[in-house]
Amino acid sequence: MTQLSALARRAEAAGLNASAPPQEAEIDGWLLRLSPGKAKRSRCVNALAEGRLPLNQLLERCGQVFAKSGLPLIIRITPFSQPADLDRRLQNLGWFEFDWADVMVRTTLDELPSTPGLRAMDGDRYAATVGQLRGSSQVAIEAHAERMRHAPRPYQGFILEGAEGELLALGQIVVEDDIVGLFDIFTPPEQRGQGHALTLCAALLKEARRQGAYQAYLQVGTDNAVAKRLYARLGFEFAYRYHYRSKDPAAAAD
Repeated sequence: MTQLSALARRAEAAGLNASAPPQEAEIDGWLLRLSPGKAKRSRCVNALAEGRLPLNQLLERCGQVFAKSGLPLIIRITPFSQPADLDRRLQNLGWFEFDWADVMVRTTLDELPSTPGLRAMDGDRYAATVGQLRGSSQVAIEAHAERMRHAPRPYQGFILEGAEGELLALGQIVVEDDIVGLFDIFTPPEQRGQGHALTLCAALLKEARRQGAYQAYLQVGTDNAVAKRLYARLGFEFAYRYHYRSKDPAAAAD
């Protein structure tokens, strides 16, 4: 196994830990996450093991659980999903694919540029701030805050401020042992195109390095070419791609 493929598996496991909501269930080796929030990774099925149930029975049981939670059934498909042919089998059943995302990794946190300091922000305030900037519903904001409060690995929110105290960019890190994940990187529309996201991410990586992290990962929309170029400038490289499948049209509309 190459260093990059090994780090990809570590990033997947760390990302699952970081996105864990308090509402979870397990059915025959599949991990069901049932948060009412905006992030699909916290309200989908992660097919971690092949299990023993026939696929149709497993999907029916998962669907019942999601229906009781008022959520559309969504399956997250990664290179690590089980059974290995799950994506093809769901496609044959008429499940559509949507929301492709790339996981990018940085194999070392050495040689980071000098950056200004960041100001820490508690989880509830962070969720409210980024949610309001994105136009999220109150339900989504509260679910975001709840997920951060109960996460098995602490979320740490930081903001980058200008000379007059104005908010230039904000983001979160989750440090697990010697690997860090970057989450919810956001720059207000009026501050974009000025390099603030790059400065913020470099500062977040330096903070994570100070806390003992040596490697990093993040997730970005496959079609977000601007963000992917920014992360490449920071030394991140493509590790793997995932997407979602559902048979419920409401799943892609959320």
